[in-house]
Amino acid sequence: MAEHSELHMGIPGYLVVFGILFVGTIVTYLVALIDLEGYFAGANTLVALLIAFFKMTCVVLYFMHVKWNSRLIKLAVVSGFFWMAIMFAFTMQDYVTRSVFGR
Repeated sequence: MAEHSELHMGIPGYLVVFGILFVGTIVTYLVALIDLEGYFAGANTLVALLIAFFKMTCVVLYFMHVKWNSRLIKLAVVSGFFWMAIMFAFTMQDYVTRSVFGR
């Protein structure tokens, strides 16, 4: 069997990332309690999505070990998320334009 001698991150590193994710969850909850809609419509949703994107990045980089992989793997991960963003954009475009055409 092939040996894997390369250490990526120890338990203290995982605990730090867990702490970051836990704090991010608490911040998301606290932001939901604050009414940010006075600034612009959808401000609460935007802030919650930005926090979720940050947490998703932490999970992908550290728990999925993408940070220590080759550039080809990083390119595959980034292109996968880019493709998912395109699909969400197409879905939202269809959803937003349905009321315009009177359906």
